[in-house]
Amino acid sequence: MKIVTAHTMQELDRRAIEEYGIPGRELMELAGKGCAEHILAAYGTRTSKKVVILAGKGNNGGDGYVIARYLLEKGWQVLVIVLAEQEVIHGDALTNLELLPDEILSFCPGQGEITEKHADDLLQADLLVDALLGTGLRNDLQGVYLEAVELINASPSKVVAVDIPTGVHGTTGRILGTAVRANLTVTFAAAKLGHVLYPAADMVGRLVIVDIGIPPLLLNDAIGYDFLNEKLMAPLVKRRDRQAHKGHFGHCLIIAGSPGKTGAAALAANSAVRSGSGLVTLAVPESLNHILEVKTTEAMTLPLPDAGTGHLTTHVLPALEKQLPGKQALAIGPGIDRRPAGVTVVHTLIETVSVPMVIDADGLNALAEDITVLQRKRSAHIVLTPHPGEMSRLLGSSIPDVAAIRISVAQEFARTHGVYVVLKGARTIVAAPNGMAAINGSGNPGMATGGMGDVLTGMIVSLLGQGYTTWNACRLGVFLHGLAGDLVAMEQGETGMTASDLIERIPLAFNRLLNAPTNQIHPFEL
Repeated sequence: MKIVTAHTMQELDRRAIEEYGIPGRELMELAGKGCAEHILAAYGTRTSKKVVILAGKGNNGGDGYVIARYLLEKGWQVLVIVLAEQEVIHGDALTNLELLPDEILSFCPGQGEITEKHADDLLQADLLVDALLGTGLRNDLQGVYLEAVELINASPSKVVAVDIPTGVHGTTGRILGTAVRANLTVTFAAAKLGHVLYPAADMVGRLVIVDIGIPPLLLNDAIGYDFLNEKLMAPLVKRRDRQAHKGHFGHCLIIAGSPGKTGAAALAANSAVRSGSGLVTLAVPESLNHILEVKTTEAMTLPLPDAGTGHLTTHVLPALEKQLPGKQALAIGPGIDRRPAGVTVVHTLIETVSVPMVIDADGLNALAEDITVLQRKRSAHIVLTPHPGEMSRLLGSSIPDVAAIRISVAQEFARTHGVYVVLKGARTIVAAPNGMAAINGSGNPGMATGGMGDVLTGMIVSLLGQGYTTWNACRLGVFLHGLAGDLVAMEQGETGMTASDLIERIPLAFNRLLNAPTNQIHPFEL
């Protein structure tokens, strides 16, 4: 499913009107009608319900007036509270406002305050409809709009947001001071970034998308982002030939581990095995090899010279050079520590290795010490998997700066340095050097625990080794990683989930996609 920015959606509306001759009033009519239909489907079990629609002066309010008309026709008790004077309402919104009977309208000037009667109406309603501001909001809520949102959230009523909850930034997903917490959000033509990015995603509730007649050619050509769900990801999983052998599924090399961090190495290797690699070799400092031979049964281990320290030294480079032939993919970083010799190893491999490569954890910290090494990279398929802290170090910026514009940060870094970026977190972002980006829809808070990133590294390097394109390996690895976590949560809950729990569900996650029905997710619902 395509996700767009608020600006892109505004352009789609404009082009539909100006280039295709679709009247704006027709778009508004279809939007309001579609929203009303979803309200009736979700909450219309009896016709005596009382609904209060809060409307602003713009087109979002116009959608609310159309909704009011349709609910009136179905016998609902409707009150429309307009947070503006009638004189400032124009265009299609005014046309639809004038179609409503005066007795259901109550005007509350935008410079004024919500009356005690209006507050009582909100508290006594069966349903509240937020048609206040839509996706055009850029600054923190103030005045009567802030008061209205606070009253909506204090009400025990169910809440439906029209297009997007008021107070949500439509493109970044930021909360602009405060925001409506909706049970259902009905948006139009395409989901917006603000619907799926946190923290705003928590305010959306169930999201449905209404077709309002935007020409498919416009939608298809619009710049947007993939939203990774089962429907999109299932076709990417390769089915295994009945005559296949381990040589068909790649041999990946993982360089990991240091004293106190052997778990990171084991998790990466074991997840690569569980993700379908034909062969996995785990290269570790030789002082730790006996530990990893216990922690990993199916993966092979490769002891690397470490002068008894348990850390990578520059003496490992000849040994690694001998091992690279016959390997289809390489990962480096989980638990290798930040010593200067390890930094040199990371930089040297970036400059000399031609196979697809995943760089994670301390590999990223090594990269941050001299980001110009990416200008000398040999492989055209390098994947970086930072969390926000590691991303901030790569950029020399702050974590809040990264968090504020995660998609833009990932896209710009990927384009500038010619790498693939997997920016981890709730709604992980995947960005490619050509500017494409995707947003992951799987995963849960139970995965906020140590070792999950090491598992993801093993999954992506495994998929690269199996011959998946880098773009597909990143998207599929991220989605399956989250899906495996969701399977754990369904079985045993989120609290206490471990990375090892997730590894055991990776085959089940693959199997779920392989057997997913093509109609599993409705094309107009997330």
